[in-house]
Amino acid sequence: MSCVEMADDLGDEWWEHQPAGAASSPEASDGEGRGDTEMMQQETAPVPALSKKTKQPKECFLIKPKETSEDATKTRKRRKKKITDVLAKSEPKPGTPEDLQKLMKDYFSSNRSVIELEELNLPDSCFLKANDLTHSLSSYLKEICPKWVKLRKNHSEKKSVLMLIICGSAVRALELIRSMTAFRGDSKVMKLFAKHIKVQEQVKLLEKRVVHLGVGTPGRIKELIKQGGLNLNPLKFLVFDWNWRDQKLRRMMDIPEIRKEVFELLEMGVFSLCKSESLKLGLF
Repeated sequence: MSCVEMADDLGDEWWEHQPAGAASSPEASDGEGRGDTEMMQQETAPVPALSKKTKQPKECFLIKPKETSEDATKTRKRRKKKITDVLAKSEPKPGTPEDLQKLMKDYFSSNRSVIELEELNLPDSCFLKANDLTHSLSSYLKEICPKWVKLRKNHSEKKSVLMLIICGSAVRALELIRSMTAFRGDSKVMKLFAKHIKVQEQVKLLEKRVVHLGVGTPGRIKELIKQGGLNLNPLKFLVFDWNWRDQKLRRMMDIPEIRKEVFELLEMGVFSLCKSESLKLGLF
């Protein structure tokens, strides 16, 4: 065998024993190298940072500015004055017959003619001396009715009283009854208000016994007259608890509901008795 033939055989055997892919061309191996390099570069490429979450808007609180003394003064000036504030700063004045006459005109002016209003005017002779705020109830009653003991002894008619004292509430009526002990003596006194007492019970009591003094509210007294339990003809004195003020500094006649009931009561025979001069009015 020649040298040339032996070299060819050795070359063929060498290529047969090479692993697959080893006989690839230099260009192919260069391509694979570049591919691996590109893949490594892609794997090692920096990952872009995740975008931070957008911040939610925070709540906004408005702080109320502190009120200065000037602002407080302005606020007080704008506040509407109440009757309680006015009365608290004013000096108490005793009631007069003119006050009652004026209230009557104001009340009846909406539904009465000028002639009818003139007929409501009460003569000065029907008014007793008003309380000047120096009297207790007992001392005032002694002054306006010095002959009370003789008067009550001659009274024997049932379903009637000689003297009526009108006030704004049941509680006030009880206070008045306790404060007139020195005046009433042995006189029979009856509570004429609605609290805890039925009107029929009061009618029965007035029918059974003689009563000299009645103390109560205008609403219940008006109801007793309607039901025939109280006759006003023997009545000699009608006294209003005029000057006393409640916790809100209101007088009896300052309260619309009570004022209305008082004038309705006056129309139920009181006006005619006053004009005949058989009944006297007093403002305590």
